[in-house]
Amino acid sequence: MSAPAAGAGPPPAAPAPLPTGRGIELVLLAFAAVLVTSALVLVEANQEQELRQVLLWIGLAYLALFAVAHLAVRRFAPYADPLILPCVALLNGLGLVMIHRLDLANAERATAAGRDTPVELISRQVAWTAIGLALFVAVLVVIRDHRTISRYAYTAGFAGLVLLALPGLLPSSISEVNGAKLWIRVGSVGIQPGEFAKILLIVFFAAFLVQKRELFSTAGRRFLGMELPRARDLAPLLVAWGLSVGVLVLERDLGTSLLFFGIVLVLLYVATERVSWMLIGLSFFFGGCIIAYQLFGHVRVRVQVWIDPFADFDNTGYQIAQALFGLGTGGVGGTGLGAGRPDLVPYAESDFMLSSLGEELGLMGLAAILIVYLVLITRGLRSALAVRDSFGKLLATGLAFTLALQTFIVIGGATKLIPLTGLTLPFLSYGGSSLVANYALVAMLLRISNAARAPLPRRPATPLPPLAEAGTELVERRP
Repeated sequence: MSAPAAGAGPPPAAPAPLPTGRGIELVLLAFAAVLVTSALVLVEANQEQELRQVLLWIGLAYLALFAVAHLAVRRFAPYADPLILPCVALLNGLGLVMIHRLDLANAERATAAGRDTPVELISRQVAWTAIGLALFVAVLVVIRDHRTISRYAYTAGFAGLVLLALPGLLPSSISEVNGAKLWIRVGSVGIQPGEFAKILLIVFFAAFLVQKRELFSTAGRRFLGMELPRARDLAPLLVAWGLSVGVLVLERDLGTSLLFFGIVLVLLYVATERVSWMLIGLSFFFGGCIIAYQLFGHVRVRVQVWIDPFADFDNTGYQIAQALFGLGTGGVGGTGLGAGRPDLVPYAESDFMLSSLGEELGLMGLAAILIVYLVLITRGLRSALAVRDSFGKLLATGLAFTLALQTFIVIGGATKLIPLTGLTLPFLSYGGSSLVANYALVAMLLRISNAARAPLPRRPATPLPPLAEAGTELVERRP
């Protein structure tokens, strides 16, 4: 081997490895686009309608929006997990298909009854998708390092509490819809601040638990082989329990209170790795359920409907009973897109999107959708395991678990596993606030995933001096 020439510079540094996943994400997005387009055509065919121009508009809007999202991810988070965005795109697209199918059914019923055709919800949902993806890109551009968010944890916590409590403090004329005070409405436009509050509160609790982790990990007394926390360390759990009950009292919203308390409980368990926190938290939960059942009439009604929806079929039990009939009609294979009657269920496009899909896609279609949710959630949790900092681990866990718990609560309510809560399926159901907030959530997950999958920075090796300038070194020879 020849020696390097005198005066030669240091060897060139090895090029950084290229990000993987560009092609995978693009192929999966194209596959999602083919499925969504085919589903739209099937809906029109089964409704015995001509292929209208609205289908072309929906398809082009869908392709353009997710093409921009793909380019933004590959530009600002090149190492992010390539499966997360396609899963979201497929769920969002299937939601658009079912909303369009319900629009056709509502127009047909209005024509048969001699009423004016109602406003199509599909155009509004596409607009909300565009707003959500705009926020998605903005989060990727503004937040270049997820660790910087922890600096504003207390500000995020305060803002989250304000957004969570604001609808309950406002007059019912601008905040109440169907008995729950969740909205801030100005004219025909309304948002649910609680959807954004959950993300801000996850940021606060993740940063807070990282800072105070040693405090909450301190062992107290032992009981039945478990190390119970000290009484004075229960403050975060008590605060979360109090806030959940407060939301239930002020806003009459069972779903948000259940979701919020579950997130805090899981973050506490992940931060401390102690089962005692889970048992204490579940004890608070069941105690709160008993108190809420005794004190609040709307909670009692939901529990009674859950126990026997057919006892008051024409009134409080009509919605869940019709949803169960729809799921039973769908059976294993479904009636086919456009061939069922999901419009018979009140709020089929939002609260009961699951029953609408279950009737026309059947058990097999619902299983496929649940697998997509499972892939999305597990990839988020995988990012939490792979990221190197504690704040990122807790933040990604909280964000992924939020999607998991919300999906479980909605599916459990629609199938009569648990009482109805009023939450909506992430990305599938009609609704602007939930869709926009969940896109911000996914953008934060992708940012953490990018940090977890990016290669560690390599320090350049110290170059050897030129041979002519190298000093002489005396080395002792071993015997």
